[in-house]
Amino acid sequence: MAFGFFKKGKKQKQSSSDKYDNLLVKEIVQETSDAITIVFEQPENKISYDSGQFLTLIVPIDGKEVRRAYSLSSSSSVDEDLAVTIKRVEGGLMSNYLPDNLKVGDTLKVMDPMGTFTTQFDVKNKRHFIQFAGGSGITPMMSIIKSTLIQEPESIVSLIYCNRNIDSIIFKQKLEELETNYEGRLHVIHVLDDAPMNWQGYSGLLNKDMLTSLFERIPDWGTDNTTYLMCGPEGMMKNAESLLDGLNIPKERVFKESFVQGIIDKDPSKDEYKDELVERMVTVIYDGEEHKINVAPNASILESALDKDIDLPYSCQSGLCTACRGKCVSGKVKLDEEEGLSESELDEGYVLTCVGHPLTDDVVIEIG
Repeated sequence: MAFGFFKKGKKQKQSSSDKYDNLLVKEIVQETSDAITIVFEQPENKISYDSGQFLTLIVPIDGKEVRRAYSLSSSSSVDEDLAVTIKRVEGGLMSNYLPDNLKVGDTLKVMDPMGTFTTQFDVKNKRHFIQFAGGSGITPMMSIIKSTLIQEPESIVSLIYCNRNIDSIIFKQKLEELETNYEGRLHVIHVLDDAPMNWQGYSGLLNKDMLTSLFERIPDWGTDNTTYLMCGPEGMMKNAESLLDGLNIPKERVFKESFVQGIIDKDPSKDEYKDELVERMVTVIYDGEEHKINVAPNASILESALDKDIDLPYSCQSGLCTACRGKCVSGKVKLDEEEGLSESELDEGYVLTCVGHPLTDDVVIEIG
């Protein structure tokens, strides 16, 4: 998630009915054999968003409402419409359902854009973004690239893009066009796991030697003017973080977006709070209404609310997207996952209801 000079995403509107839109599918672009871009027509009341934010798609599948968060690959400063890019994931419910079933002319229910992997663009800025992207992690990067090139004529972007093979490179042609049209301001370096015989670029796993070689091809603007962004598989991001740490890159210059749904398999009954996790009543204040919710030891606050048909905001249900964020104004809450929140948010009392469990009898959470 975003920290430092990256700003927090827009606050959501106060009315829960205003948090949702029904968007018309204007176009479906087959980017690769396993990735599509869904282009949505802007509604009459245009949806504003920041590059790096995501849309939560809400789709009925087999009689159940399924929600998934997908980063916007469009840029509000460049593109007339909104677009998300989706790559098939083995066993993925929505990532396979949409490519197989969605048609132009269909309407999808979505939540307002959210996310903190964003920054304020300014024509006076002169900075260098070095991006690490893997697979579909290119989606927020593409939005940021387009906005940077248009809104900050003195800024540049260097993209290190890792993929399985040449056919799996999402936006390959578009990136080539941007690199040509903005010569000297966008540098794209591809890294392939399985490179063809005639491949003259980089191949294999990103390691220290490769990164050293890569950085020799990237303009050096100095630490104070350079920001490092990463989005992709957790393994790739951990490797990149470790490599940057080895180069003594300050952690406050490094930002990452984790949008792949995590697997939370922790057993609350076996952790440090095992004696305190009992069924408790939680008060949630949302849209001016107060809800009393019984939360069992093996359930999250969000799960318990949804079981009572209380329509709280949520998306990933794994503590990453922050769509379910609320402020704990009373009591104490245990979080299974804290990655989605910054240290300052945690200090201010913010919690995530999808991975939250009450530790005291006086928990009150305000959302909105």
